[in-house]
Amino acid sequence: MKSARKNLMYILVIIILIVTPLAFIKNSEFGGADGKAKDVILEVDPNYKVWARNPIKPPGGETESLLFALQAAIGSGVIFFILGYYKGKNSVNR
Repeated sequence: MKSARKNLMYILVIIILIVTPLAFIKNSEFGGADGKAKDVILEVDPNYKVWARNPIKPPGGETESLLFALQAAIGSGVIFFILGYYKGKNSVNR
C-alpha cells in the first residue's frame, strides 16, 4: 500500500509540473526549432516552396508542444519498459 501512495504522489507531482507553466504563463509561445528553421531557410532561399504540409493544424502552440512532449514520453516509456522487462527476465534466470 505504501508503494501505491508513493506512485500516486509521483503522478501528482508530474501533473503539477505539466499544468503549472500552461496555467501561469499567459500568451506565451512554446515554439520549437521547426519555426526557427523555416525562418533560416527562407532567409537563405526566399524562393523556397514548401513541399509538405501538416494534415492537421493544432489549435495552438501549446497543444503542439504538448503533443511533442507526449510523443517523447510514450517513446521513453516503451524503451524503459523493454529495458526493465529484460532486466527482470535476466534477474529471474540467475
